[in-house]
Amino acid sequence: MARSFLIVGLGRFGKHMAKSLTKQGNEVLAIDINEDRVNSALKYVTDAQIGDATDPQFIAELGVNNFDVCIVAIGDNFQSSLESTCLLKESGAKYVFARANRDIHKKFLLRNGADEVIYAERETAERFAMRFGLKGISDYFKLNDEYAIYEIAVPESWIGKTIVEKNVRQKYNVNVLAIKHDGIFDALPGPDHLFTADEKLLVLGNRESIQKMMK
Repeated sequence: MARSFLIVGLGRFGKHMAKSLTKQGNEVLAIDINEDRVNSALKYVTDAQIGDATDPQFIAELGVNNFDVCIVAIGDNFQSSLESTCLLKESGAKYVFARANRDIHKKFLLRNGADEVIYAERETAERFAMRFGLKGISDYFKLNDEYAIYEIAVPESWIGKTIVEKNVRQKYNVNVLAIKHDGIFDALPGPDHLFTADEKLLVLGNRESIQKMMK
């Protein structure tokens, strides 16, 4: 199921995040004060607007409470990043995800409305885009351009079924590498393993297979 994202700032991190989230089939609105960046982004996002994310009126007109996640991707102006983060939260944003360059920046962002803060560039952008873009994925480790290892919640239709009953490898083209329960990993579970709602799975596959499996 597609999710909606607001991305503030179209520098390197914001651009990579926007592209990754859009590629997953999500709705992405990107904003930046730079007209050239916005015009470029229109090629790969749902919509893009020129605007100042520190302007209360502009933020109010966006209806930020309608987005599943708001991402503050400003990296070259901490004051603007902090003001945008605070304003988004005050305007009703459900979840504010911000980037930081220094530890002290992270502390201020968390105190002023950010729900989560990361240090980022391209690889981190792709990883977090995967986490937020596909529901049920809690972590992601890229192996190459095609395959990755994903930590996922057990799909609802799998609960109470075994690996062999769900015919996981043949039907979804993924391999279950391990089961995680209460922080403990059980590597290479047997075909008779019974899936439960309180465990996580480590699976190996490509993006298309994972998306199909998580629907």
